[in-house]
Amino acid sequence: MFSVPLPLASGEREEILKIVGDILKNHAANRENLIPILQQVQAKLGYLPGPAMEKIAAASGVPAVDLYGLATFYNQFRLHPPGKHRVNVCMGTACYMAGGRIALDSFERRLKIKEGETTPDRNFSLERVACVGCCTMAPVVVVDDKVEGRVTPTRVDGILLECGASNGAAGEAPAAENTPAGREQAEGAQRS
Repeated sequence: MFSVPLPLASGEREEILKIVGDILKNHAANRENLIPILQQVQAKLGYLPGPAMEKIAAASGVPAVDLYGLATFYNQFRLHPPGKHRVNVCMGTACYMAGGRIALDSFERRLKIKEGETTPDRNFSLERVACVGCCTMAPVVVVDDKVEGRVTPTRVDGILLECGASNGAAGEAPAAENTPAGREQAEGAQRS
């Protein structure tokens, strides 16, 4: 599934390129190091943004399309920023049979995003997971670290309301604290 990337906040592109540049200084930019480079970029940024992928492709001499193919082959990599609230819908056999697909559809409709995407305000991201090990509570959804069992479409609204959602995906720009620069400012403020 392909989707349009979220717009970057003011100054976010420059911050992304700086972080990627710092990571590339510690690695020979060649095909053998692409996965460790991508892993470090994602660990630092939370996902693999387009500008990061472009810079890595240029530095390594690997066509951008090949780098994108590598990043989409492994499900450890994210191409969308994680939301403030991460919604993981279990699609293990028990959850799927008990209505996991219905729960996922309900979250997609309510948040106005598809699986693997993040709301434009970066408040929610929606993922499908293989199994969370709570089969007796099927269908199961994990929001942040809280396990929600026997999720129905009606419960979806309640779960989102608990997270502070009013109309699903609201807002257009990412919240400052959800950008690399904003996180750095917040961490600095906490240290003061």
